[in-house]
Amino acid sequence: MKKRINELTVNETEEFIILLKTRFEKNMNRHLELSWAEIAMKLISEPNKLFSLYEMEKTGGEPDVVGFNQKTAEFIFIDCSKETPAGRRNVCYDREALDSRKEFKPTSSAIDMANEMGIDLLTEEDYRYLQSLEKFDLKTSSWVKTPEKIRKLGGALFCDCRYDQVFLYHNGASSYYGVRGFRGLLKV
Repeated sequence: MKKRINELTVNETEEFIILLKTRFEKNMNRHLELSWAEIAMKLISEPNKLFSLYEMEKTGGEPDVVGFNQKTAEFIFIDCSKETPAGRRNVCYDREALDSRKEFKPTSSAIDMANEMGIDLLTEEDYRYLQSLEKFDLKTSSWVKTPEKIRKLGGALFCDCRYDQVFLYHNGASSYYGVRGFRGLLKV
């Protein structure tokens, strides 16, 4: 069977669902009172979103369910890799920042990559919620959605966890580092 754009083969789907189920069962503290059977049915019924999760996985994100929105009936997946996903590091904040660099440009930006994957960057609130579940980014940092006012002035925000504390920082949006990337969020 030939794979189409934004769609997994039957074998890839089966293997990936098993991987997600195993991660779900190993990390019950992230999603108390949620049922894997309901999540699996929702994933199978939304192949484009399953593909986005697959992209999160391929780039080292280790996505897992961290909540359920009662109003929208959506499960919330976030990258739960211990450090910011390795395949999404070394990127500036957005396209404008990338285009502004005259030399030594990174290969992409966090916003461009997230859009290509069909996911959202975490907000500061999302990031702090994730950190309430367990500690992440003890050696790395992650870009977070930046308010337009800050972005218009050339800045962007990122977070990390040091000294058992979540920190929110700023940097020029065109900056990039080997230890800074971004975590994604997907609602299914």
